[in-house]
Amino acid sequence: MYFFYNILIAIVGFFLKIIALFNKKINLFIEGRKATFLKLETSLTNNSEVIWFHCASLGEFEQGRPIIEAIKKENPNCTLLLTFFSPSGYEIRKNYESADIVCYLPLDSKRNAKKFIEMVNPALAVFVKYEFWPNILRALKNNQVETLLISGIFRKKQPFFKWYGGWMRKSLTAFKHFFVQDENSKELLNSIGYSNVTVSGDTRFDRVFEITKQNNKLSFVEDFIDGNYTLVAGSTWKEDEELLINYINTKASKLEKFIIVPHNIDKKAIEKLKNELTKKTILFSEKDKVSLKEYQVLIVDTVGILTKIYSYASIAYVGGGFTKTGVHNVLEPAVFGVPIIIGPQFSKFNEVKDLVKLEACFSINNFKKLSVLLEKFFHSNTLREKAGTKAYDYVMEKTGATTKILNYLKR
Repeated sequence: MYFFYNILIAIVGFFLKIIALFNKKINLFIEGRKATFLKLETSLTNNSEVIWFHCASLGEFEQGRPIIEAIKKENPNCTLLLTFFSPSGYEIRKNYESADIVCYLPLDSKRNAKKFIEMVNPALAVFVKYEFWPNILRALKNNQVETLLISGIFRKKQPFFKWYGGWMRKSLTAFKHFFVQDENSKELLNSIGYSNVTVSGDTRFDRVFEITKQNNKLSFVEDFIDGNYTLVAGSTWKEDEELLINYINTKASKLEKFIIVPHNIDKKAIEKLKNELTKKTILFSEKDKVSLKEYQVLIVDTVGILTKIYSYASIAYVGGGFTKTGVHNVLEPAVFGVPIIIGPQFSKFNEVKDLVKLEACFSINNFKKLSVLLEKFFHSNTLREKAGTKAYDYVMEKTGATTKILNYLKR
């Protein structure tokens, strides 16, 4: 199977180069990786200890961030290397101030893996949540690099737990310790012979708690809201926006304000969204030209400020729940004590299932359910406060994963 895996990687690499000619995201994926080894060669020094963190994308970065920043603070002279698999993570965090080097992880061929690990020679390698690349893990083990998994989550359907997954199970021997999110993950690892497992929880809870301590003031949001009830819709996809547009155009009271922060900020998509709204709508990029309080809908056509915007929400709608990948981060509004509405796809996310069960988060699958919920929340401060308090309390109860991991590293 390992032999066939390497053939597959070679085939995938070949076809990705062709697809990149027609797909902007895949082109970033390919072109970004061309610079990886050159960047490492020019940035690494022989006398610097390298600590390497790998994140699949932006969500995993947010999970790893509390550990990254704590380690960098305690080891300011180390070289902190941060790698991404996905362009959506790299493009947004390529200038992340706590990392000395940010680059793409090379495609997992035997040659790339050997070259990457020998060049970086990390004192510590940390993988966040998942990303189990067999050649990279084999190279780490061969070079006796201490390797950890943090905020890991395992499911029974993964190859590790199938009859044919022996070669993948062997890859896990590279990890000195697994820090997992839940007991189920621990039990699954125990079932295949791994006892070096700690249930630490999810570091994202610590990350979102830290967000509440920063300055979240946004004067343009205050001007726009002007003291009114406000729904913040974050990371919305087309399916989410169709429901929200319908509600805003046909059901919304004049006393309701709406801030929409789309997942896709492509100019054409933003203009289409704006044109489909019949209520007075303004873009973030146009905000300095107008009196914001005169508008009912604000569309944020930029990135990086959604978490701050959630702090102003009366209620939050978190997008992605109508896509195959599932709903986006519900913890960001939850930590501000905000009730949350999502689409139906959330089964992969334990924190969402918990919040739904607590009635702090509410799943809808059609316009009627959305409009009924929004009307209830608009007319009842008590309902909003009750659900919001449950959301906040849930996040507070789950903090502490960062401390457990750092205590292990100190030992």
